[in-house]
Amino acid sequence: MNNNFSNVSDEQRDFLYKLDLQEIVDKYGSPLYLYDERTLRKRCEEMRGLIKYPQFSVNYSIKANSNIELLKIVKEEGINADAMSPGEIYVLLKAGFRPDQIFYIGNNVSAEEMQYAIDHGVLVSVDSISQLETYGKIHKGGKVAVRFNAGIGAGHHEKVVTAGSKTKFGIDNTLVEEVKNIADKYALKIVGVNQHIGSLFLDGRAYLEGVKGLLAIASKFPELEFIDLGGGFGIPYKGHMGEGKLDLLGMSIKLDAILKEWMKQYGRNAQIKIEPGRYIVAECGTLLGTVHSVKTNYNTKYIGTDIGFNVLMRPVMYDSYHEIKVFRNGKELDNSKGSKATVVGNICETGDILARDRELPDIEEGDIIAVLDAGAYGYSMSSNYNMRLRPAEAIICKDGSHKLIRKRDTLEALLSGF
Repeated sequence: MNNNFSNVSDEQRDFLYKLDLQEIVDKYGSPLYLYDERTLRKRCEEMRGLIKYPQFSVNYSIKANSNIELLKIVKEEGINADAMSPGEIYVLLKAGFRPDQIFYIGNNVSAEEMQYAIDHGVLVSVDSISQLETYGKIHKGGKVAVRFNAGIGAGHHEKVVTAGSKTKFGIDNTLVEEVKNIADKYALKIVGVNQHIGSLFLDGRAYLEGVKGLLAIASKFPELEFIDLGGGFGIPYKGHMGEGKLDLLGMSIKLDAILKEWMKQYGRNAQIKIEPGRYIVAECGTLLGTVHSVKTNYNTKYIGTDIGFNVLMRPVMYDSYHEIKVFRNGKELDNSKGSKATVVGNICETGDILARDRELPDIEEGDIIAVLDAGAYGYSMSSNYNMRLRPAEAIICKDGSHKLIRKRDTLEALLSGF
């Protein structure tokens, strides 16, 4: 077991400072998502070593970032994958994952979507009684997993809490007998139970309570092949401000103890899975952009950039925070030697704000801004809103070289579906 759970902030700054960011932007364009392979592999290693339990596997939740080159690295690191759509299954198969390495966790999906997974040999998880019924009708006698809501949720924003009393996800823990009845009706074999309490928690106590809740439900299914404890592991977006990182070592010790005791009572060993997304990719990614305008409107200083919310949605969607560094002529500017400013993008929306009232250097047009910890839910949530082009993606390889891993959109591509 690897208990060397580190904070990547210093690593991230290290790879940025070793680069000529102007050269990178000149080569690949602005804005640009830039990833660090070493950090990505380190995070995979940490998740693989979370617990000592021998029948343990990690499924990367690719909705966080589905770039196929990053997926290939994740696969090389011995990690499997979760999919939430036929599109994600398709990309995972193209990245080299076997069907048995993919777990399809559907939410309010059609019978056709379920059939796509079935046809490709991918195990399906359903998250409602009606979805279980639909699955039974199209795949009588098949294997299935069931997503439960054990009543415990956590997350950085109400929009990402995925368990508890106010969320659409999972089956109420009082409906176990109804689940069994429908399974019997269609001769389905329930091989796994799973849950997800929410995204970006930095206190492991809620996760551990959620694990206990799911295990209590699992106890009612005597022939499970696996139990998926979920993901949601957070990273300290405000680490430079003293925000503490998630205590993975402490969690791992407690998880091992909980699982050991439960398996003893269950009477047989089942595989244990987790499904991290953000933790694996967030800190390996930096978003680079360019300052195109500096102005003051009614005593508010605005830094106008090419990073609109079509490029990075999180601040608008969740009021999320990303640390910003500013570079000029290859050197970082000192954030303490400036003034408060609001960083905005180029989208025709008043809410297109990347950072509000932030202490920043005296920024000039042409400066490069680096938005840290942007590897998760950055490109994957990007769009062509305002007919803006989605950015390119590049990666810093282990040997320090860099290469393009996704081309920037073209104007012609905007009409490709017509």
